[in-house]
Amino acid sequence: MNANEIRQKFLDFQVKHGHKVIPPAPLVLENDPTTLFTGSGMQPLLPYLLGQPHPEGTRLTDSQPSMRLQDIEDVGDPRHTTVFEMLGNWSLGDYFKKEQIENYFEFLTKEIGLDPERIYVTCFIGNEKYGIPKDTEAAEIWQEVFKKAGVEAKIAEIGSAANGDQRGIKPGERIFFYDDKENWWSRGGGIETTPLGDPCGPDSEVFYDFGEDKQDVAKYGQAHPASDGARFMEIGNQVFMQYKRNEDGTFSELEHKNVDFGGGLERLAAASIGSFDVFKISLMAPIIAKLEEISHKNYDNNTDEMRIIADHLRGAYLLAAQGLVPSNKAQGYALRRLVRRAVLKALDLGIGQEFLAQIIPVIAENYTELSDDILPNRAGVLDVLTKEEAAFRKTINKGVKELQKIAQTDDIIDGQELFKLQDTYGFPLELSVEEVYKMGLKLSENYQDEFEAALNEQRERSKTASKGMFKGGLSDTSDQTVKYHTACHLLLAALQQEIDPTISQKGSNLTPERLRFDFNIDHKLTSEELAKVEARVNDWIQQDLPVVFAKYDKDYAFDTLHAHGSFRDRYPDRVTVYTIGDISCEICGGPHVAHTGELGKFKITKEESSSAGVRRIKAVLE
Repeated sequence: MNANEIRQKFLDFQVKHGHKVIPPAPLVLENDPTTLFTGSGMQPLLPYLLGQPHPEGTRLTDSQPSMRLQDIEDVGDPRHTTVFEMLGNWSLGDYFKKEQIENYFEFLTKEIGLDPERIYVTCFIGNEKYGIPKDTEAAEIWQEVFKKAGVEAKIAEIGSAANGDQRGIKPGERIFFYDDKENWWSRGGGIETTPLGDPCGPDSEVFYDFGEDKQDVAKYGQAHPASDGARFMEIGNQVFMQYKRNEDGTFSELEHKNVDFGGGLERLAAASIGSFDVFKISLMAPIIAKLEEISHKNYDNNTDEMRIIADHLRGAYLLAAQGLVPSNKAQGYALRRLVRRAVLKALDLGIGQEFLAQIIPVIAENYTELSDDILPNRAGVLDVLTKEEAAFRKTINKGVKELQKIAQTDDIIDGQELFKLQDTYGFPLELSVEEVYKMGLKLSENYQDEFEAALNEQRERSKTASKGMFKGGLSDTSDQTVKYHTACHLLLAALQQEIDPTISQKGSNLTPERLRFDFNIDHKLTSEELAKVEARVNDWIQQDLPVVFAKYDKDYAFDTLHAHGSFRDRYPDRVTVYTIGDISCEICGGPHVAHTGELGKFKITKEESSSAGVRRIKAVLE
């Protein structure tokens, strides 16, 4: 059974059980200050799980494309992906544990044909400190469900897995208990961090067993459902919201209880074909096959590279199909990062030009069943992504040529030379390192420290040499004024993200006491808009983002990096570009702090008119 069939079967099954199909939320979020992308099926439904009535009623279902870039470094193993599709169903004060558990078991075994002998489940072990009992109710429902299917389902002894021991699974055991790190849901995470007044509760996770032979015992120890290793894979999580946290820290039962179910489509598809490798499912296998064809290499011998390419370009397709374009800010930077990481891995496979032009149509074919409402810009995806590939390949070619020149005189490449490549040509450090090894050269023993030292040295030179040179709004170069200068960059990024992406700076004046920032807009900002901008800046300050700079050719800075600058024609041929994390990229002479965490708390004190079509914000750092 392919993934598209599983998606449709799930939705049809839920409709048969009284659910209304609701449209998925956009993958690219515009007005959520907490995250760049929809990261779970629950996320768009949270207001209704917290008590707001849903217009479609109390039984809902959907299939929600989601993205979690925090998993990007894990992509390459058999099951981690940055983009996935979450099948979901919800009961808003309607049915509860019994109906949910019975229905999901029926879907797994009857609708998609999973062997019940390969299904294992976990429940919440309880918490004596807060008076929350062990979820024997869910465990007993599971026992009855397995019994009807003719499967023995013993409940594992307390401590079998909850305490992290490695005794493995005793004969007949199928139901395991875990603490709040595994089997409790709240917006704050564990029990201790559950927000006051919020609904919360135990969950029951469902796992598929791919067989004892898949477990590397020497590396991961004996397997149990939530253990590391390849034997078990989670294929569904049922959250039972039955409690709320009171002001005195205790928990009490909710009058109206909710169910939130989420199951990863990719993992369900993997279980349905009996493969612990999600890259062999129908949404991935055609991409892998195309990579094998154009690289003339085998997947089994190049799994990391091919998995990363397949995952990243699938994510890039979905983002671009929703209208996102690569940039150096926020969501656009995430898209750029996915494309460029995929191109780098393609180089490792020996794949040359026009790589995306061959892969993207294969991915598009996998998603023909998704509506144009979900993917409104699918016709423009190929043009957007191939342009990004071409621009990045130019960067790569320049850097490789310069590295070859260095190699003619040096057998050992040090970190200072690698820094020059990044500083001058935007040639990424990780790519430089790979190219050095490909060319049969050696890196100095401390190249990473040397790279950092060169970066810090340039930053310090910028601070001291710049004294008296900054007429663009800075009254001096005191530490506090420099902080306000960095805050201006954050403020501009926040205005563009929260209010209007076309906003640009029209002037500034910075003193050790405050910042004044002028920008183009045709209306007075409301108190709600100002609050969003202020919150966004403070969020970036709390993230303690790095502030770095490098020099580039002006055209490269504007056309390839898409750096922000208000006076292109007035800039010299070589410009300095300051980047703050992945949210701000501006042409600027400096100086700036090294990390945003140095700024303190940002507070807007006034918003007023400056001139026709230009507004002014005044703010302080506390």
